[in-house]
Amino acid sequence: MIALFLALQAAAVAAPPATSPLPDALERQSLPERGCAAYLWSVADRKLVAVAGADPARLRLALAGKPADLARVAQVGSGEFGLGGTGDYRLGDITARLEMTVTTRPDLTDGGGVPQGVLTIARGGTDQVIVPVAGLVGCAPAR
Repeated sequence: MIALFLALQAAAVAAPPATSPLPDALERQSLPERGCAAYLWSVADRKLVAVAGADPARLRLALAGKPADLARVAQVGSGEFGLGGTGDYRLGDITARLEMTVTTRPDLTDGGGVPQGVLTIARGGTDQVIVPVAGLVGCAPAR
């Protein structure tokens, strides 16, 4: 009986199921071929968790260890570098909302900063995670 109780307790604190929308760290990402992209780190652990591109308009995440590109379905605000203040993204039953402040900085050329943002990821309308983010904006070199 005690063994069954301990087994149930261990299962209760096990890692989240594969359906969890918690983002994994992305591997190194390149600058976009055209336009600009925001490279966003989790404020909690400084791991790269998302890349929001202006052209094409998509959000790259790593979910369950695999990269996923969510298409932008809505944007509010024109924002700097083609990146709005709020963007909504979708891929199948995964939805994401990225709210961020994009600024220009005199110490950066061909880009800017993201001093603060919030990434909300949901799967299937039931599981949801909110990740505070910050980062940098990088733009394709002028040709």
